[in-house]
Amino acid sequence: MRTVIAGGHGQIALRLERLLAERGDEAAGIIRKPEQADDLRAAGAEPLVCDLESASVQEVAAHLEGADAVVFAAGAGPGSGAERKETVDRAAAVLFADAAREAGVRRYIIVSSMGADAGLTEPPPGTDPVFAAYQRAKGAADDAVRARDDLDWTVLRPGRLTNDPGTGRVRLGERTGRADVTRDDVAAVLGALLHAPGTAGLTLELIGGETPVDEAVGAVALR
Repeated sequence: MRTVIAGGHGQIALRLERLLAERGDEAAGIIRKPEQADDLRAAGAEPLVCDLESASVQEVAAHLEGADAVVFAAGAGPGSGAERKETVDRAAAVLFADAAREAGVRRYIIVSSMGADAGLTEPPPGTDPVFAAYQRAKGAADDAVRARDDLDWTVLRPGRLTNDPGTGRVRLGERTGRADVTRDDVAAVLGALLHAPGTAGLTLELIGGETPVDEAVGAVALR
């Protein structure tokens, strides 16, 4: 299985690339900076240099030719302003979906954020404006993807991310409540979702828990 990951140098993406390579799948990561290429190669992934903020649908689609699935794990990241939440967290996710359709790739997984739906309503007074912009962008991206019938999409909304070692045990479902989850475990769930077509059409929250990853994914998959 060949999977192309947007935001290929991100912390979750690099973990996912290693997992895919270890199990014999083919991974490629879209990166903006050529100097990040060696990190992807070290993770067992093919680096694809492309700026999702300026590329056309056709340019991105060319990188997706021959893929079986795509994962949108890109983000403007900490320290970026509200404008880049719009251009990366929302617009690039929609561009990536358009490119997947153009390339004939139906399986599309998007890494979202816990509470993204709340971002579509007026934030509570005192909310940091950049965080509010982030939640709005994530919610709008999710809605744009979920409105499509030309993709077999899954929306994954992790809780607060940590760099603690993964446990291999999670709680995954339509509503989980808020809690932490390790980036290792998010990557492991993404890897399992890629091989679980029955999870298409689902929006799932993810936090740390007691259920082994494969069992948790199997429990939510529609058979």
